[in-house]
Amino acid sequence: MLQSYVAGMHFPQALSNHQTFARQAGYSWWERIKFNHKVNLGFRAANARLKETLERGACFYGPFKGEFGHFTAHTLPFLMYLHQQGVRIHYCGMDLHRPLLVDEKGESIVETAVWLRDFFGEVPPVSNSTVPPADVIQQMQQFYSRAQATDLPLWDIADDFFYWFVHRQWLLKGHTHTYDLSKFYKSRYEKSCVIFPRSKGARESHNHGLAWDYTKVIDRLLPWYDHIYVCGHPAQVLHLEARPKVELRITADNASILEACSNANLILTQHSGVNNLGEFTNTPVLLLYRGGEGPEDIGSLNNTLWFRQGLQEQYPLSYAFDLDQLEAFVIQHTKVPRG
Repeated sequence: MLQSYVAGMHFPQALSNHQTFARQAGYSWWERIKFNHKVNLGFRAANARLKETLERGACFYGPFKGEFGHFTAHTLPFLMYLHQQGVRIHYCGMDLHRPLLVDEKGESIVETAVWLRDFFGEVPPVSNSTVPPADVIQQMQQFYSRAQATDLPLWDIADDFFYWFVHRQWLLKGHTHTYDLSKFYKSRYEKSCVIFPRSKGARESHNHGLAWDYTKVIDRLLPWYDHIYVCGHPAQVLHLEARPKVELRITADNASILEACSNANLILTQHSGVNNLGEFTNTPVLLLYRGGEGPEDIGSLNNTLWFRQGLQEQYPLSYAFDLDQLEAFVIQHTKVPRG
């Protein structure tokens, strides 16, 4: 039976890595040997590419065109690591994410960039394998042309084999860093929280749980906070009504969302890539999951916890499985001063 142990918990699913893929694909022993050899060569090539990148102090990286969780787990912490090492980064990725690609002073961590327009209203993102509209593909080709016109190292994360079986795992070998973006984005001290009312994907799934009534969630939160931000990308969250103490920031402007998260005492979200935001904004995260009794019941949480190791985790995730648990957590959390 496929299973995994992460963060002291036992999960009835295997990790999303090359060993699991080979088993699920039904590879023979010889096919596994060849596949593992190819992965090992990829790790060696990544080590060599990093060595050259650090020696030359510059590289090309991209194109990123996928899900927010993949960006915050597998791209942003690596780019912050390279920037910390003094590397000049020539990037290709979503213009949506530009506000996150800064250091603790708000200065860009990329030297140049080919910014891809927001197309998520047309094509939903899938990991980093999204096939964007034709005009965006042309932008990506401009990035490749620039990279090929130089002899600088190219980190091509559109290469699915490299991205899935090498890059994501290789990063966990000490090749990540996180900047505290709240040092730039925090605008005030307040008793507030942020909710991301997810609508992206299926209404119910093993990964995200059953649907929540976010009007009732807000009702439970209102007595304990002076301000509640409802945040998210317009194509990926529910559109709720504003009311006293509740501010809607349903927007593609991630600078506005980063400000709200940096000001907040707590981020509430269903299981999604949003959970990583807390590590970049110095804010605890409460995962909301209906349809289970413990973290082990949450689909793919083992992978989330595994990859969070690359974020130098400050705040382990907390969990609520119904409205009563949510309110009990909030009551206790608002009693504890944050350092």
